[in-house]
Amino acid sequence: MKTLRFMSMAIAASAAAFAQLPTTKVLSLDIAKNIAQEAMANCRTAGYKVSVSVVDAGNVMKAFVRDDGAMPATVEVARMKNTSVIMFGRASGPAQPLPPGQAAPPPVVPGTINAMGGVPIRVGDMIIGAVSVSGAPGGDKDAACANAALAKVADQLK
Repeated sequence: MKTLRFMSMAIAASAAAFAQLPTTKVLSLDIAKNIAQEAMANCRTAGYKVSVSVVDAGNVMKAFVRDDGAMPATVEVARMKNTSVIMFGRASGPAQPLPPGQAAPPPVVPGTINAMGGVPIRVGDMIIGAVSVSGAPGGDKDAACANAALAKVADQLK
């Protein structure tokens, strides 16, 4: 009888634990604007004319800046990089480093792009958004600007 009562209490306690709503972090507008501004500042320091797009976990735009002189195509490329990050849960670009001289394969999902420069915004292991940079002379430089911005606001992403 005691065993049955103990098992009933254990089941009730575990059911209560699973019945709780999960907690999630969200990307605030203020942090999204800071990330966009920091990425832009980093790229400007290097002499790059870029667009920077920041989205939340649902791939909805939170902040966007396009520098004077950035090519119009950078707007759409930044959007596709963010879509890649949110859909695949990792930085945009090829899944593994490509051999020198080999081009990235075409994207496998419409609206995504297989180019570096989109970076997940994380709190712990949770992706709360993405930042994408487009317009530097190479995706690795786009990614460097995005990562520098995230490093600058890291204390706000806890």
